[in-house]
Amino acid sequence: METTWNNKVLSDVLGTKTGAGQAVKEVGLVLAGIVLLAVAAKIKVPMWPVPITMGTFAVLTVGAAYGARLGLITIMGYMLVGAAGFDVFAGSTAETYGLSYMMGGTGGYLVGYVLATVALGLLAQRGWDRSVGWMALAMLIGNVLIYVPGLAWLGQLYGWDKPILAWGLTPFLLGDAIKLALAALTLPAAWALVRRVRR
Repeated sequence: METTWNNKVLSDVLGTKTGAGQAVKEVGLVLAGIVLLAVAAKIKVPMWPVPITMGTFAVLTVGAAYGARLGLITIMGYMLVGAAGFDVFAGSTAETYGLSYMMGGTGGYLVGYVLATVALGLLAQRGWDRSVGWMALAMLIGNVLIYVPGLAWLGQLYGWDKPILAWGLTPFLLGDAIKLALAALTLPAAWALVRRVRR
């Protein structure tokens, strides 16, 4: 049974796998993923030095669970909803939303979300989401892919003479480490549950 799951992600092994049922399943997954990303972006867990937002956790786990193709469709759908003016991003408000928000300080991180989603999907398709160690490494790679364009955009927007790392990196590292550990446990646990159910 395990060998039939090579190069599969969680969304591949759940539900209908062929025909119209597969298409309906994928549409449902994309819509559910967009809603999950929007809700997670608004969740803030009290933490020092800054609250933990669950947006990055949702982005990376959706990428791993959906795979590169479906994950990319989902994250791009999320971006389009945000660009249309809906309040779906972590820092957006009724006054700041849509393209004006996306071109602001968080714009680079949103680009990183797309890169990280695809990367996590590709790594999951290689089985990295089935062990805690590999999933932790995948999450670390995903976080790097979010931070690199995020910090680069901050530097271009505000100037490299500003404390870019203090603004956009160091306050979030502790929270990211917690989210990394959580995802590293969640995805392998989900696979273990699938294996037990399919026996």
